[in-house]
Amino acid sequence: MSAARQFLQGATLLVRGLGLVLRSPKLLGLGLLPAVISGVLYAVALFLLLDFLPQLSRGVTWFADDWSAGGRDVVRVVAGFGLLGVAGLLGILTFTAVTLLIGDPFYERISELVEDRFGGVRDAVEVSFWESLRRSLVDSVRLIGLSILFGVPLFALGFVPIIGQTVIPVLGALVGGWLLAVELTGVPFQRRGKRIGDRRAALRGARPLALGFGVAVFCCFLIPLGAVLLMPAAVAGATLLSRSVLGHPINTVEVALESGSR
Repeated sequence: MSAARQFLQGATLLVRGLGLVLRSPKLLGLGLLPAVISGVLYAVALFLLLDFLPQLSRGVTWFADDWSAGGRDVVRVVAGFGLLGVAGLLGILTFTAVTLLIGDPFYERISELVEDRFGGVRDAVEVSFWESLRRSLVDSVRLIGLSILFGVPLFALGFVPIIGQTVIPVLGALVGGWLLAVELTGVPFQRRGKRIGDRRAALRGARPLALGFGVAVFCCFLIPLGAVLLMPAAVAGATLLSRSVLGHPINTVEVALESGSR
């Protein structure tokens, strides 16, 4: 299968995850509560950012204080959009980490129910709540650090004429999509006794598939309330992605299992 087809197949995993959630009110109810709590917290943070945006724009464009009014205003407007862009990138990635932490038991249950629809997990590893929370916290902090590491250079490159308005948004979606794919597959990999290093290695082996799923999630999370409403579907889709990259492809046999469980 070509890389382009794998990418599209990865994107359809989010659609399939959404289908699984919508067909099961239990999955939908489990997934919405943590996302709503995170959504309220991030809405407050966005309001504060917009309120302080003029001051922040002036702070990062200190070099233009002595410019003419016209040039200074243009630079500060561009800086404001750049700050919003990097805040959006970091917000999407950290929203996922924070929501997964808040809803760890809820999303673990969603992932488990999705796994059961496709035959379950043989020799699943039982992890205590506190150990699971500790691992999720460590992995999330690590991924948030990577988000900041990539987000700051992308913010700076966003000021480059033409490239900053064309190439950089695409690059940001690819980077953000990859990090989301790694982050969202945490629960299914933990169930198999695998950690973040195993996740990266497995997803690298199916990079177009993982990117297709991650970029689809990233783009949907850009939609207002998209992250809140689609978080359960993203968790379900990530479970399907994990099964695929770990040697359990979503083939016709598993489709039959899914149909039989409705």
